[in-house]
Amino acid sequence: MITIVGIGEDGCAGLTESARSLVANAEVLVGGERHLGMVDTRGKIVIPWQKPIQKTIAVIKEYQDRSVCVLASGDPLWYGGGKMILQAFPGSVVIPSLSAFTLACARLSAVETTRAWCLEDVETLSLCGRPVDLLRSYLYPHARLLVLSSNGDTPHQIAKVLQETGYGESEIRVLSHLGGKQETIVEYDPAARFADLNLVAIECRSRKTPLLRSRLPGLPDSAYHHDGQLTKQPIRALTLSALSPAPGELLWDVGAGCGSIAIEWLRSHPRCRAIAIEKTRTDYIATNASALGVPHLQIIQGVAPQVLENLPTPDAIFIGGGITTPLLLETCWAKLPPGGRLVANAVTLESQALVYEWQRKIGGSLQRVTIEQPAPVGKFQVWKASTPILQWVVGRDLV
Repeated sequence: MITIVGIGEDGCAGLTESARSLVANAEVLVGGERHLGMVDTRGKIVIPWQKPIQKTIAVIKEYQDRSVCVLASGDPLWYGGGKMILQAFPGSVVIPSLSAFTLACARLSAVETTRAWCLEDVETLSLCGRPVDLLRSYLYPHARLLVLSSNGDTPHQIAKVLQETGYGESEIRVLSHLGGKQETIVEYDPAARFADLNLVAIECRSRKTPLLRSRLPGLPDSAYHHDGQLTKQPIRALTLSALSPAPGELLWDVGAGCGSIAIEWLRSHPRCRAIAIEKTRTDYIATNASALGVPHLQIIQGVAPQVLENLPTPDAIFIGGGITTPLLLETCWAKLPPGGRLVANAVTLESQALVYEWQRKIGGSLQRVTIEQPAPVGKFQVWKASTPILQWVVGRDLV
């Protein structure tokens, strides 16, 4: 049997009787150097964590016929190692301790005089092994955030992101070694050195309205670095609405341009996934993804449909460019599973004719969209229409 025991900075003293018994009776102990140092390892087979974690999982499989106890931080199922262990060994028993987030809320509530810190009211994020740019998509006015740090430099990286995004006035506190004898809570100081084991509490404040406020689709066009190949704000909002992102779903953004559709799909929920397929503008996509808080966007440089062959099955596909490429529509439709959605925006007469032909063949809905904006004519203003967009939305029926 494999058990996963969450252990805090107070070591074995903070474990339940059953957890202590499992640790004591295990034949094999797995964990990081810090956690293994908190327990008695005498007479046991000790397996330290390796990177990547798959190496450790491979070693654990060699001892599946013995009692194995995996030590993890706090709550192993909240940004801990528990998820990957359970994926590799379904049915493993998990005994959690208090998470760093729970301890942080308790400590901050004890010193806060105006407003308690409750987990239901805060955003939580881990930057352990993740790029700090992820923080950008969690920021909004008056937000409260608890962020697990990767190391002692993370608080300084966080402060830099807050300055760059218009939240330089935010209150930042650094909580180190929560639950242990070395526990500290301090106001952020740019000159300070922090322990590697720390969590950052942020209260977002800004003297002006930040550019990025919402996770809803339709960010200002000025939020993007582009060369003109950008799905404009109103059309982008309509397109994301048609694509209907849901947590955990995967989008293929085919002919991604500067990446705006894939980026706003990812911003809609932290568990959304996306692949941007683009021939030439991958540098724009990478820059925008980092700046807008979704550096995990997968970018594939190449020409569709050839590069689509071995990609994971999508839940939705958006075709924003190159729709007249031979076999592109055929390939995308064939790759779409039951319940999946395909959305295509066509501008040219040739692409619109192709879309109309496909709509007659397999169904779906069509709408033609034109956006009008004021433009000067002499000393007066008139409405000037943008190039019409034909949008096709079609889904594969569930079998």
